[in-house]
Parts: sequence; structure tokens; C-alpha cells
Amino acid sequence: MQIKTAFSDGTSEQLKIIDATLDEPKANEVLIKMVATGVCHTDTAGRDGLTTPLPVSLGHEGAGIVEQVGSSVMDLQPGDHVVLSFAYCGRCQHCLTGHPGMCEHFNELNFAGHNFDGSHRIHTLDGQPISTFFGQSSFSTHAVVDQHNVIKVDPTVDLRLLGPLGCGIQNGAGTILNYLQPKFGESLVIFGTGAVGLSAIMAAKLTGVERIIAVDIFDQRLSLAKELGATDVVNSKVVDAEAAIREILPNGADYTLDTTGVSPVVLNALHVLKPGGECAVVGMGRELTLNLQNDLMAEGKKSSGVIEGDAIPQLFIPKLVSFYKQGRFPFDKLIKFYDFDQINDGFAASKDGSVLKPVVTF
Repeated sequence: MQIKTAFSDGTSEQLKIIDATLDEPKANEVLIKMVATGVCHTDTAGRDGLTTPLPVSLGHEGAGIVEQVGSSVMDLQPGDHVVLSFAYCGRCQHCLTGHPGMCEHFNELNFAGHNFDGSHRIHTLDGQPISTFFGQSSFSTHAVVDQHNVIKVDPTVDLRLLGPLGCGIQNGAGTILNYLQPKFGESLVIFGTGAVGLSAIMAAKLTGVERIIAVDIFDQRLSLAKELGATDVVNSKVVDAEAAIREILPNGADYTLDTTGVSPVVLNALHVLKPGGECAVVGMGRELTLNLQNDLMAEGKKSSGVIEGDAIPQLFIPKLVSFYKQGRFPFDKLIKFYDFDQINDGFAASKDGSVLKPVVTF
């Protein structure tokens, strides 16, 4: 079938919306009519050729309606409302023990540009293959995805809102609820209050954590962090973040979460931990120099990278939708909608920080 898709060949920061062809789904695959897709920083990396072979059709926080299912797909049917998340094999040790974000084939299935069988579903009109992104390429009017990417969701909820649950919001909330699992009365410091950090704050509020400290350089984001559940906020552009946090938590924090990927900020997150505390890192970053003795070993601290919130999307995303319906996880406050032909405006708003979570609608 012919579709329209947001395409990058690496020659410009402006995505091009082009006509392309999309193959029929195979036995393990599903054809989705896209309704909306969130814009994420990882899409920018893909656009710039940092993750996936170019040319590539982007988008990895999709939401849509099932139109067709392959012969081996058992739990989905046409008309189902679905969210699309990351691809995983479902067969390796990590997948089988409930950690698909650590799938042995994660990088291949999400970033190598091809489908599970090594072939392509998206082609230019003259037949040249276009790389798939995260197994979905959901900045498209339709997408063909493996059944592992697909999560059935409550049809009574506005489907346009739900795409970001597939990556950014799942990442922040899942790192708290699935990985760190802070206990009643403990403390948590979250560095960076974009969509991922604010999702973590909303999740932390669900746990009964006593202190939730949000750190950022933008007052408007810190104000929203306070509204969503932060007990304290620190503007690290105005004050020394470590000193301010130590005033609130003289013994240090039980947990910290870095969403920025900025090396000095990651060090801040390590330094403010109490002995035995743990720092979870989810931001895409570069090199980091630390003193193993002083920053980690001497006080038994831990630092861990967490992928996609250590979530099983088929179980976790419906829970987030349920909390949203209860009014306990109001992630809709992060979202602003853009028409498909305004997709580059959405990317620009994400880059300058004026919009926390742009969502492209079809």
C-alpha cells in the first residue's frame, strides 16, 4: 500500500514527508493505522544518522488502530486500540525473565533498520529500502510492526494521548516503579524535568516516597514538577545543586535519577547519594570521568543504566493508562498536539524546551 512517512536521509534537520510503499504484514506482524506519535530525543538521534542506517523513516511512540493481523497473531484483532513500544525478540534469557529492555537483540531490532527477518517493509516509490526505526517507524500514516511491539489499550481513553507511553513516559515511570522501587519514607532526587523526569515524579508520588526533589534550570518546569508531586525543587542555574540538596537531605538521598545524560549532572547525582544509595541513568550521554574510590566504592554507592524503564510494555502500559483514568498519573499535562505537516515544528519545540512532549497527529 502507499503511505506518507516522515523521512530523513541525513542531509537536513528538516524531516521530509514523502510518499512510500508499505508491504503487507507477515504472519507475526500487524498493520496499524496511525492516529498519533510522540516526538522523543531519540528520534533526533535517528534523524541525524547516529543510531540507524539512513535513509530512515522515524517515529517510535506510536498509537493507532489495528487494521490487519498476521496469521500467527493470536491476541489482537482489527479495531483494537494499541500503543507501539520498543521491539524485542521474546526468546532470549532477558526477555523470558521479564526484562525485554535488555533483550540480547535490542540494538539489532530497534536500530539496525530492518524487521525481525532482516528484510524491509518500507520502500521508496522506485523500490529502494528505507530503514525502520524501533521496529515501527510510526511517523507514518500506516505502520507494519511485529506483534511484540504492540500493546492493546483501553478504547475509552483518547488514543492521541497514549503514544508517549511507549517510550519516554514508560522510561521515566518504569525506572521508578519497576527498577528502583523506592519504599515508603525514602528519598529520591530527579535531575532533569523534561517528559521523562516529570513522568518519574508522577510515578514516585504513587509510591509513598517522603521526599521527591526535582532539579532543573527552568523555573516553569520546576513549577510543573511541584504540581505533579515534587516536594522540593532546586534550580541548579541559580544555586549549587549539591549544597541545596544536602540542606534538604543532610544524610543524602536513597536514590537519584539522571535524565539529562550531561556528565557533570550525573556526578551531582552520584555525590548526593547516601552511603549505599543508587543512581539510575536513563539520559543519552557521552564520556564520564569519575573517581572510583570517592564517587562509588568508598561509600558502597551504585550506578545503573536502565533501558525503557525495565518494563514489560504489555503489562506496564495498561497500568499507566489505568492510573491516568483514576487521575493519579496526569501525563496529559505534558502534551501538545501538532498536525503531521507540522512535524518539524514539534521537533523544534522539543529542542528549545518550549514543549515537554510534542505529539504528531494524523
